[in-house]
Amino acid sequence: MTTPIEAVRLPDPYGYYATLVTERPLAFDEAVGAWVACDAAAVRAALASGALRVRPAVEPVPAGIAGTPAGDVFGDLVRMTDGELQRRLKAVVVDALGYVDPARVAGLAAKRTRDVLAAGSRPPFEELMSGVPVRVVAALCGLDQGADAEATRFIGDFVQCIPASATPEQQKTAALAAGRLQELLGPGIEQGEGGTGLLADLVRAAHRASWSRTAPLLANAVGFLSQTYDATAGLIGNTLVALARGAQVPADPADAETFVREVVRHDAPIQNTRRFAAEPFRHGEAEIAPGEHVLVVLAAANRDPAANPDPHAFRPGRMDPAVFTFSAAAHRCPGETLAVTMAVAVVRELLAAGFDPAELPTEVTYRPLANARIPVL
Repeated sequence: MTTPIEAVRLPDPYGYYATLVTERPLAFDEAVGAWVACDAAAVRAALASGALRVRPAVEPVPAGIAGTPAGDVFGDLVRMTDGELQRRLKAVVVDALGYVDPARVAGLAAKRTRDVLAAGSRPPFEELMSGVPVRVVAALCGLDQGADAEATRFIGDFVQCIPASATPEQQKTAALAAGRLQELLGPGIEQGEGGTGLLADLVRAAHRASWSRTAPLLANAVGFLSQTYDATAGLIGNTLVALARGAQVPADPADAETFVREVVRHDAPIQNTRRFAAEPFRHGEAEIAPGEHVLVVLAAANRDPAANPDPHAFRPGRMDPAVFTFSAAAHRCPGETLAVTMAVAVVRELLAAGFDPAELPTEVTYRPLANARIPVL
């Protein structure tokens, strides 16, 4: 029997999600060992509730990385923390990202895509999906002359520590990678407000907010890279799958952006997230006790007809769609525009180079991940 976690890797999980939205919008799933929120109302309530946290109260940092560089980074990431300090630091991160020039991002992504395509005949999709976006963000952080490639390799090792299923060996590898990433990014933070690029913007934003602690800034510099790694890979891959399945190729940049934003909703690169009850949480007839946790199925809520009319139709340019992929409330991801801009640039360059999406199979397999939907192309 399919579970909401296994559904992430199905060729088409959306019929299954539709059944959950209709029949079990918020219910306990014995196979998952958690409550599962699926319809738009339950997902909104879970994401907005102060009773539900992003980490268990008894284990704010996974035990396997506590006391290591990976644990230090993990414990300061705004996506992995709650409360007033998180709110203040999140505001700093959002402020800094607001100074990123989308035109520069698009140019960097296009240039790196052309460089990758020039290296061989068949498009190296793994590098285009995972490598190019991280190298773009690394460049924004001031890493060049090969340091961007090094950062890409280390961030692939670091993100292995984030899932609950991480093995001791993966956690050890992540700890080493986190230390190396801190070494690469540290000088950009230490350079302070006199520097250029995203890290200088981060320091300046911290100054404006009267934030003086340096370690959380460095941790969230690593977070810029880690947030990019899986989410943007899934967005690029799922955009290519949509084209392979017959969606009309966008003619101009504006159409390309609306196309990719509909992929964000229709075939979400991040399908679910988790919340942990620190206090009693009630929604409808469900009562969730402290210590229990909730699997929040963002991709199911995107397809809830109560939130989006005719939700299973792929329709770029929808008016005010309800999109849960980038979460909501205190933990809404501030990198949405960055991710969409990079995905548009990579796909446009690939098409401009003569790639025909019909060359891809319409049925693909997906990486064995619990929350990210990334096709293997």
